[in-house]
Amino acid sequence: MTAHIFRRLLIPLATICLTLAAIVWLPPQNLARGQEVVGLPPPDRQGGMPLMQALANRRSTRSFSARTLSREMLSNLLWAAFGVNRPGGDRTAPSAHNMQEISIYAALPDGLFLFDAQAHALRKVSGKDVRPLAGRQAFAAQAPLDLIYVADLSRMRDEEAQDFYAAADTGFISQNVYLFCASEGLATVVYAWIDREALADAMGLLPHQRIALAQSVGWPP
Repeated sequence: MTAHIFRRLLIPLATICLTLAAIVWLPPQNLARGQEVVGLPPPDRQGGMPLMQALANRRSTRSFSARTLSREMLSNLLWAAFGVNRPGGDRTAPSAHNMQEISIYAALPDGLFLFDAQAHALRKVSGKDVRPLAGRQAFAAQAPLDLIYVADLSRMRDEEAQDFYAAADTGFISQNVYLFCASEGLATVVYAWIDREALADAMGLLPHQRIALAQSVGWPP
């Protein structure tokens, strides 16, 4: 009788565990099959200036030159922002309950790309140049790169704290970008003045995906 009861309890328990695992490790939205994958070179984890110097140099800049970022620079930037830095998929920025609910979209002149941190690659979402919609100020369209931070609410268990967690987690990532840019001599600024409805439509976002912030990156003029 005891063994029979145990078997009856084991099956639902296993189902619950598998469901929870799927929730925790649900891949970012829009990683659809058939998307063009743009490989990135391995990030250089040995470079950069001392932390205290980078903090001293950290600042917001709203003007950018037309000079583009190299693929190596883009690789290092995205890894610093929210890349995988430990076995098991842990990242360079924390997130509440390790939900990893923030996705980074890279808006470039030749299209919109989603950063796949696990593969350390870019997945092409669209051939549109959405930079003019990334911010209401002119510099967003002029910067060679706009990072758009999107929160996937379906990955977040505490509905009452979704906005708080998404804002905090986006802040961690954007500060990583600030420090990387300070270290590499790049210009950057994070902003929230965005036509979110128009940008979300251009990006093809789903109803449970919410734009948190955007951040322009480029070389100073």
